[in-house]
Amino acid sequence: MATNRIRPGGVAQTTLKNSIGCRGIGLHSGVKVSLTLHPAEADTGIVFERTDLPLQSRVIRATWDKVVDTRLCTAIGNEHGATIGTIEHLMAALAGCHLDNARIEIDGPEVPAMDGSSAPFVFLVECAGLAELNAPRRAIEVLKAISVSDSGRIATLLPHDCFAVSCEIDFDDPAVAHQILNVSLRNGTFKSEVCRARTFGFAEDVDRLRAAGLALGGSMDNAIVIRDGVILNEEGLRYDDEFVRHKVLDSIGDLYLAGGPILGQFRGHRSGHEINNLVLRTLFADETAWRSVEMTLDQVGHAPAPWDGEAIAASA
Repeated sequence: MATNRIRPGGVAQTTLKNSIGCRGIGLHSGVKVSLTLHPAEADTGIVFERTDLPLQSRVIRATWDKVVDTRLCTAIGNEHGATIGTIEHLMAALAGCHLDNARIEIDGPEVPAMDGSSAPFVFLVECAGLAELNAPRRAIEVLKAISVSDSGRIATLLPHDCFAVSCEIDFDDPAVAHQILNVSLRNGTFKSEVCRARTFGFAEDVDRLRAAGLALGGSMDNAIVIRDGVILNEEGLRYDDEFVRHKVLDSIGDLYLAGGPILGQFRGHRSGHEINNLVLRTLFADETAWRSVEMTLDQVGHAPAPWDGEAIAASA
């Protein structure tokens, strides 16, 4: 790699020092897949390659405008009809590890579920190591509030001097109930507070999901399963509020499809993959709502503004 010549106080783009891979089952497809993370040059971004497909249809860029499905996961696709599903846990890990550029080879239609969290992917990145590149790290700075809503779900982006995520969830089941979490993406915060939170679902929904071709690879090895207020997993929860922490994790992964880190605060009320993508589409549709800026070291470590659950009125 070239010697780092970023100006004092600036932040350099990163890639992996080494290639590294894993193998597992897709949460929804039930298909066994192999995935390998490779280093990439500056300004490549995150790019997937379906190695099981013809060469001309393999490449799918991990960006907001490539999202083609948001049913219980985020899936991206290209003009040739190639898709890759359930990318959000991996994307969250890349965001949390501050990895800007990577080429990701995968030989199937879905990122492996692993344990249902981002922790295995963080482990892969840490084992491979990060390398600085001779190019400044750029971020999408939110300049004004952008909010979207649909059927009681709200997603909002606000100006802020670092990336922060606040999520609120409210389920009828008493095992989940009402939870709020505010997280600032400082160095190490994603790993210590978010990355181990697993996806979750309700036992009574399993038959319906499988009839729809979803959750075919789901099990208590890669998800928290709940029935009538009871956690069925023998080991219980990893955090008392693991459910909302996983919603934060999902939001981080979905928002990394902005094409780089966000300087702004995300607030999600009962939000999910669809509305997370919609708020990005709404942001980029308004040229006065954002700008691309070079990141500085002092933009990495500020706490988010506290949020008590009060939602900003949606503009859409």
